[in-house]
Amino acid sequence: MIPKCSLFSLPTIYFLLLCSLAFASENNSFSLESEALLKWKTSLEIESQPLLSSWAISRSPCNWFGIVCHLGSSVVTNINLTSIGLRGTLYHFNFTSFPNLSTLDLHDNSLHGNIPPHIANLSALTFLNLGFNNFSGKIPHAVGNLARLKVLIFTNNFLSGPVASFLGNLTDLYLLHLGNNHLSGSIPAVIGRLRNLTELRLNLNKLNGSIPSSLGNLLSLKVLSLYGNNLSGTLPLEINKLTNLTLFFLSNNSISGLLPENICHGGLLEDFCAKDYGVYPKLDYVDLSYNNFHGEISPNWGKCKVLTSLKISNNNITGEIPPELGETSLLHVLDLSSNNLGGQIPKELGKLKSLYNLTLSGNNLSGKIPPEIGTLPDLSYLDLAANNLNGKIPKQIGDCSSMLYLNLSNNDFHGVIPAEIGNLVWLQVVLDLSQNSLSGEIPWKIGNLVKLEILDLSHNQLNDNKVFQEAAVLGNNLGLCGKINGLKICPEHPLKNDKDHHKNIALLISTSFLGTLFISSMIIGFIYIVRKRQKKIGIEMRNPNHGNLFAIWSYDGKLVYEDIREATENFDAKYCIGVGGTGSVYKAKLSTGQIVAVLTKIRHRNIVKLYGFCSHAQESFLVYEYLERGSLAKILSDAEEAKELDWTKRIEVVKGIANALYYMHHDNTPSIIHRDISSNNILLDTKYQARISDFGSARLVKVDSSNWTVLAGTYGYIAPEFAYTMKVTEKCDVYSFGVVTLEVFMGHHPGELTSSISTSSSSLSSSSLSPSSSSSPSKTHATLLKNVLDNRLPSPTPDLADEIVAIIKLAFTCTDANPQFRPTMQHVCQELSTPKPTLCGPFHEVTLGQLLNNKCVLTEN
Repeated sequence: MIPKCSLFSLPTIYFLLLCSLAFASENNSFSLESEALLKWKTSLEIESQPLLSSWAISRSPCNWFGIVCHLGSSVVTNINLTSIGLRGTLYHFNFTSFPNLSTLDLHDNSLHGNIPPHIANLSALTFLNLGFNNFSGKIPHAVGNLARLKVLIFTNNFLSGPVASFLGNLTDLYLLHLGNNHLSGSIPAVIGRLRNLTELRLNLNKLNGSIPSSLGNLLSLKVLSLYGNNLSGTLPLEINKLTNLTLFFLSNNSISGLLPENICHGGLLEDFCAKDYGVYPKLDYVDLSYNNFHGEISPNWGKCKVLTSLKISNNNITGEIPPELGETSLLHVLDLSSNNLGGQIPKELGKLKSLYNLTLSGNNLSGKIPPEIGTLPDLSYLDLAANNLNGKIPKQIGDCSSMLYLNLSNNDFHGVIPAEIGNLVWLQVVLDLSQNSLSGEIPWKIGNLVKLEILDLSHNQLNDNKVFQEAAVLGNNLGLCGKINGLKICPEHPLKNDKDHHKNIALLISTSFLGTLFISSMIIGFIYIVRKRQKKIGIEMRNPNHGNLFAIWSYDGKLVYEDIREATENFDAKYCIGVGGTGSVYKAKLSTGQIVAVLTKIRHRNIVKLYGFCSHAQESFLVYEYLERGSLAKILSDAEEAKELDWTKRIEVVKGIANALYYMHHDNTPSIIHRDISSNNILLDTKYQARISDFGSARLVKVDSSNWTVLAGTYGYIAPEFAYTMKVTEKCDVYSFGVVTLEVFMGHHPGELTSSISTSSSSLSSSSLSPSSSSSPSKTHATLLKNVLDNRLPSPTPDLADEIVAIIKLAFTCTDANPQFRPTMQHVCQELSTPKPTLCGPFHEVTLGQLLNNKCVLTEN
C-alpha cells in the first residue's frame, strides 16, 4: 500500500519533473550562449569592445546589443552585428553553443581570417551574411551541411578556390551571393539543383569555362549576375527557360555566339548587359561592351522602341550598321566603337532626334559623313575617329548646336575645314581633326570656340594663315607642335586599327594644351579687331514690322542667330553672364531691343526641358517646360496636395530622381554633376512623374581633373565634404539624393536627423548641415520608423512597407558622412529595381537603429 504523502498525483509529478528539466535546460542554454558570446568578445580587437558594452554576465543576452531571443524565452535566435566596425576573427566563436540560431548577420565589418568549418554546427541557421569583410581562404566544405539555409551572402571578401559543388546541397536557398571575391574554376553544374534560387550573383571573380546548361533549371531566378569573370563559350539554350529574369549581367567575359531568342518572353527583363539580337519591347538599356562577341548587328534592335542606350563597343562585330537603328526614336547613346564594322554610316541615323552620344570610332567605316548628322539637335558627343571615312567634312556639322566633343581624327577627310565648325560655340572638351588630308587655311571662325580646351589639327596639309605664320613666339610653348616657324614637328599618330589608339592620342593632345590656349587667345583677339571694323547694324532687323523676333524664330532661325552674334560681338567674353555645366550664358541685346540668351539642354524623361532665358528691363526669367504640379517642396508643404502624393507615388518620385541622376553621372560623356539637388528643384507633372530642374550650378566632370569649384547648392542638402574641400564629385549629388529621399517619405526636410544617422566611422560629420543639432545617436536609433514618416498618409500596406524600408535604408547609406561609403547612382538604381524581401516583424516596430545596423532582417517573400 502506497502511503499518501503528497497531494499531487503521479502524472502531475511527471509533468513538474519535465518542466523542471526544461527550465534547467533553458538556463543551461542561456549560460552556454552567454559564455560563448563573452569569450568571442574578448578575442576581438580592443576598438570593437565599446560597441558591445551591453554584453555583461549580469544581464540576460536577450538584452544585449545585436542579440534577439525567441519570444518568451532566453534562447538566442538572431545575432545581428552589422556595420559597427568589428575587428577580429571567428576562430573563438563557439558555434556549438547556438543550436537554435536562425540568423547570423555580421556583414560590413572588418572581420578576417578563414571561415571556420565549425560553422556547420549552426544546424538551425536559415540566414548567413558575412559579406563586406576581409575573410580569406576557401569556402569551408561544412557550409554544405547547413541544410536549412535560405540566404547565403559572402559578397566582397577575399575568398578563393572553387565555387564548391557542395553548395548544391543547399536546396532551400533563394539568395546566393558570392560576388567580388577571388573564386576560380568553373561554375558547378550542381548549382542547377537550387530550384528555389531567386538571385545568383557570382560577378567579379576569376571564374572560367562555360556557363552550365543546368542553370536553366532555376525557373524562379530573377537576378543572374556573372559579369567580370573569364567565362567563355556560347550561352546554353536552356537559358531560354529563365523567363522570370529582371536583371541579367554577362558583360566583361568572353562569351560568344547568340543569346537564346526566348529569354525575355516573360516580359520582366529590366536591365541586361550581354549580347542579344531579339526584340524586347520593354528593354531600355543595353550594354554588351568589352566581350568577344562576333557576328553582325541585328536590325531587330530598331524594333526596341523604348531603347535609350545601345552599347556594343570593344567586340569583334562585323558587317554594316543597320539603317533600322534609325527607328529607335528614344535612343540617347549609340556606342559601336572598337569593332570591325564596315560600310557607310547610314543616313537614317539622322532620324534619332534624341541622340546626344554617337561613338563609332575604331572601325573600318568608309564613305562620307551623312549630312543628316547635322540635323540632330541634342548631339553633344560625336566620335568617328580611326575609320576610313573620306570626302569633305560636311558643313552641316556646324548646325549641331549642342556639340561638346567632336573627334574626326585618323580618317581620310580632304578639302578645307568648313568654317561652319566655328558655329559650335559650346564645344568644350575637344576638337580633333588630326591625321587627315585636310588642306587650305585654318578658318578664322575657329576663334569662336572660346570654351574649347583641346584643339588638335596636326598631321594635315593645312596652310597656316598670316596670324599663325607671324606667331614665332609660339615656339616657346612647351609641348606645342605643328608646321609653324619655331615649332617642333608633331610626332606620328599610332596605327589606325590599333584599338588602344585613344590612349596614345590623348597623350599627344594633352601635351599641346597650353599652346592651344595661347593660339585660341590670339585668334580671339584677331577676330575681335576684324569684327569691330566690319560690324554693321542690319537696317532690316530694326524694322518695327519684325516686332518680337521669337515670333519668327521658327521660320528664320539664322536671322535671329546673326542678330545675336552681332549683339555679342561673336560671343565675346564681356557679354558672358554665367557659366553652367553645359556651357556659358551670354546676354544679348537684339536689334529690336529685346535682351535674350539661349541655353543648351540635356534630354531625359526625368529631366525638365529648358527652353531658354529671357531678360527684360522689367523682368528676367528662365523658360522651362511647364509642369502642372510644381515643385516637390510645394506639394509636401501643402496638406491636401501631400495626401494626394501617396506612398506609391512617392516611391516612383524617388525612382525618377535616381534615374535622372544615373543618366547624368553614367550615361553622359563627360559626366554631369547637378550640385543643387533639392526638393525645390524637383518638379512634378500631372501624373506625378518627377523631373530634375535648375542646372544653373551644374558642372561637367573632366577625366583626370580635380574638379575644384566654388561652394554651390542649397543649405541642408550639401554634402559635408563639399563644404570643406570645395571638390565636386558625383557623390555630392548622391548625398543630396539621400536627403531628398528622406524628405519625400518624412513629408518635410529631415533636418537634424541627417547629422544623427551617419553610418560612417569617418571623422567627417554631416552635422555641419544642422549646427544646432541636439539629438543623440542613441535617441535617434531608438526612434520608431513609423514616427518619422509623413503622418498625413495612412500606414503603408505590407508590400509598400517592405519597399519603403528598403528605400530608406538605401537613403541612409547615401547620406553617409564619408563619400567613399556612399553608393553610386548606378548601384542605387540597381537596388531600386531589385524586388524587395519582406520584413521579419511588424512594420510598426521597426526602429531607425535597426535600419542603420541592418538588424531588421529581411526574409523571403
